[in-house]
Amino acid sequence: MIRQDEVYKIGKIGKAHGVKGEVTLRFTDDVFDRVDAEYLILNVDGILVPFFMDEYRFRSDETALVKFCDIDTVERASELTGCDVFFPRSLAPVDDEEMTWSQIVGYTLIDVDDDGKEKEVGRIDDVDESTDNVLLTLDGGQLVPAAYDLIADIDHDSRKLYMNLPDGILDL
Repeated sequence: MIRQDEVYKIGKIGKAHGVKGEVTLRFTDDVFDRVDAEYLILNVDGILVPFFMDEYRFRSDETALVKFCDIDTVERASELTGCDVFFPRSLAPVDDEEMTWSQIVGYTLIDVDDDGKEKEVGRIDDVDESTDNVLLTLDGGQLVPAAYDLIADIDHDSRKLYMNLPDGILDL
């Protein structure tokens, strides 16, 4: 059984496309193409299920048409509409240069001050990349700016993001 902490969200299935079982994938991370993945994981009725891909092709920078194995009718494809799409953390690149914001969802945010003192701020629940100013949403609903120059370190093994946050930012 696939556990939620083993994956991270990369998109959502849209409408069925055509009559041969293709679906539209609206993605926020194209990691499935960068690491040449064979499958994606869909949340089907609360259960994380792997779906192997026959093929896919990009329609834009945010959408792809995907043909999953054994999904070969518009009716079967329509059953997947609205499913969240996840990618296994074990297959994702952990090189900080290739890492995407989506991959840090689930990490714990640690504020490191100029004296090296660490303070746990909260768990990262979501990343909003809809504007030029990327925001991290923490488990209490608090928003924190996500800027590369604020990142002090990333510990992928313990799933912690260390940031040197400006004084007072957490009081907003």
